[in-house]
Amino acid sequence: MRPIWTTITLLTLSNVFMTFAWYAHLKELSHKPWIIAALVSWGIAFFEYLLQVPGNRIGYSVLSVAQLKMLQEVITLSVFVPFALFYLREPLKLDYLWAALCLLGAVYFIFRSRWAGA
Repeated sequence: MRPIWTTITLLTLSNVFMTFAWYAHLKELSHKPWIIAALVSWGIAFFEYLLQVPGNRIGYSVLSVAQLKMLQEVITLSVFVPFALFYLREPLKLDYLWAALCLLGAVYFIFRSRWAGA
């Protein structure tokens, strides 16, 4: 179980960097040329990859590629929603709940064979 928790931790931290790389420039660098935003985003993404690559490698030792991808999608939504609400000050939408419910269904189908074998 330790590799799964290590994977979750690394991918969550990676996703925080990814979310900032993808979206923080909309708030912080909107007055700068897009090339500046792109360069800053690439710099942030470097740290994302330093966490994401080992996270995926560790995860792949115990999870299938589909399970690893689904885990990443759940982490992405878990990081993005608070980021959108608190950092970008986006309004809370019921659509976030529907998206989360769809992901829970996807998690069930991707992981059910693993849980049935446990």
